Amino acid sequence: MDIAKMDEFAKKKGFFWPSSEMYGGLAGFYDYGSNGTLLKRKFENAWRRYFLGLNENFFEIEPSDIMHEKVFKASGHVDGFVDPVARCSKCGTQHRADHILEDFLHESFEGMTPEQLKKVIDEKGVKCPSCKGELKEVYVLNMMFPVDVGSGKRGYLRPETAQGPYVNFLRHFNLLRNRLPIGLSVIGKAYRNEISPRNLTTRMREFTQAELQIFFDPSQVEEHPGWGGVKNYKLRLFPDKEKKIVEVKCEDALRMGIPKFYVWHMAKVQQFYFDVMKVPKDRFRFRELSAEERAFYNKVHWDIELDLPSLGGFREVGGVHYRTDHDLTGHQRLANQKQEVFFNERRFMPHILELSFGVDRNVYAMIELNYEEEGDRAVLHLPASVAPFQVAVFPLVNKDGLDKEARKVFETLRRDFDAVFDQSGSIGKMYYREDERGTFYCVTVDYDVKKRKDVTVRDRDSKRQVRVKLKDLPKILRKLIDGEIRFEKAGKAIKPAKPKKK
Repeated sequence: MDIAKMDEFAKKKGFFWPSSEMYGGLAGFYDYGSNGTLLKRKFENAWRRYFLGLNENFFEIEPSDIMHEKVFKASGHVDGFVDPVARCSKCGTQHRADHILEDFLHESFEGMTPEQLKKVIDEKGVKCPSCKGELKEVYVLNMMFPVDVGSGKRGYLRPETAQGPYVNFLRHFNLLRNRLPIGLSVIGKAYRNEISPRNLTTRMREFTQAELQIFFDPSQVEEHPGWGGVKNYKLRLFPDKEKKIVEVKCEDALRMGIPKFYVWHMAKVQQFYFDVMKVPKDRFRFRELSAEERAFYNKVHWDIELDLPSLGGFREVGGVHYRTDHDLTGHQRLANQKQEVFFNERRFMPHILELSFGVDRNVYAMIELNYEEEGDRAVLHLPASVAPFQVAVFPLVNKDGLDKEARKVFETLRRDFDAVFDQSGSIGKMYYREDERGTFYCVTVDYDVKKRKDVTVRDRDSKRQVRVKLKDLPKILRKLIDGEIRFEKAGKAIKPAKPKKK
């Protein structure tokens, strides 16, 4: 799938499209349609269940989207949250300088200074992508959205969700009976005035993050009570020095200078993608960021990357960041309020391990990774955890009362499942529509529903069909969705019709 096909498919199937589209759209802003909203919420809920389940002391909070100006002075965003901009001398268009070079030379230039970027632009003869004019200057531009609050006060739309947990940490430490580690999670919007938003929902000006900020005792960074469960588990790593994917046991990753507390969480992140999101192993990796690429306060930084051909290969969808005590120290200094804690008979400033995920990028990735063309149609092989609908119900035909019987089945199933009802078109067309949006199972109500009290259940991926008794249908569907039984054990198999002889 290329990006043009993704754009077309996402619009056609109700996943996403440009915001304010009827007025020409607004770059960097996207609306999610009904199927896209369901997929996005399912990803968020799966993320929430998994990561908050890692520790009984991990909790979700909901800080404000607009925060005090001093929050971002303390964090360094007011002075340092900038992107390099290249201006065309001919048409005056502004472009993100490192992105122009990335598109032109097909390698990463993230972390380079404006001077370094300008030197590469000149040496390689890179021109304005809009008019082929000369790129005369490269400078920096702050990416935050300022907001006037009340009479004369300045706030900012948050450029990341992380600062909410940081400014609320001490209150939660006291609320949760002075225990560490504490995890404070936020799933919400962030806002960045990107110079050149692009690639659909993978680089936007308004986007959703799912983050878990883990506050812990730095003296215990080489410890984790669950270590025995992962020490022989293999991680797929792309170290900065080796520049290739290697599979390394967690216990061997320690020899690479990665702390045990960090490695344990890397294993859990990888297991989320493999076991919950069902991402093929060869489409996943952790990429180590060099000292030049990572933020100065990140002691260890590995990006979570997925192989997305529409975007040119492996692309970042999240990251694991050891932020040390940088954030709490900054807020303590500017607010003049102590952020140190007393724990394990000593007073210290907690360190922070951040698990950060771009929700929109992951939704995009779920669509691309699971998209497959079968002849003149597409199938979206989404895992049950994120498929917009688990079950679709149809009547075989809209006559003889079958539509009413099908409606009864649907009303029963929708109490316990994400179910959808359809009676428009032939049975084949209805199957195709559900395949395209990733619906796991289709239930067809035919003439046997009254005589034998059973229905046909069709599996999306294998296209197999079985007969299931009406009284057993909810129980069987639940076992299928939860992976407790294989489809061929769900009911009496229906043999495909033999082709007629000519």
